Amino acid sequence: MSPSRPLPDKLFFRIGEVAHIVGVKPHVLRYWESEFNVLKPMKTRGAHRQYRRRDVELAMRIKQLLHDEGYTIAGAKKRMRVLGEHKSGAELPEQANREVQLRAGLLGVREELVGLLERLDRIEDDARVAEEQPSEVTIHRAVPVPQRTRRE
Repeated sequence: MSPSRPLPDKLFFRIGEVAHIVGVKPHVLRYWESEFNVLKPMKTRGAHRQYRRRDVELAMRIKQLLHDEGYTIAGAKKRMRVLGEHKSGAELPEQANREVQLRAGLLGVREELVGLLERLDRIEDDARVAEEQPSEVTIHRAVPVPQRTRRE
């Protein structure tokens, strides 16, 4: 698996998926929605959020500004306005897209490693059980069986 695995090829992402990709908790995404007008995922009839790929990239950009570059919420809003990223159709920096792709790739590698660790644990458990069980191969001595005689 290549480390730059793209995002899954689908139209919409659930909030848990986006939180996992971006690296924040779902409540943080909901808070960002209230603070950044441009981050507006669609909602289903049941009020479930459906994020588009653009929303995922935007959430990653907001995370970059807040966590990596150290901006406050107000500072990040201002920075986005200055760069023209505050509009819903604005082009985001290529770095945000690269970061989303990189994070998705790392999550894929992590999933593979977790799977390998689980397989190793199963192999180790099987070996441990095999050591604890007594051998089923037993050696029997040939003991002559007395024959019965018929009574007449």
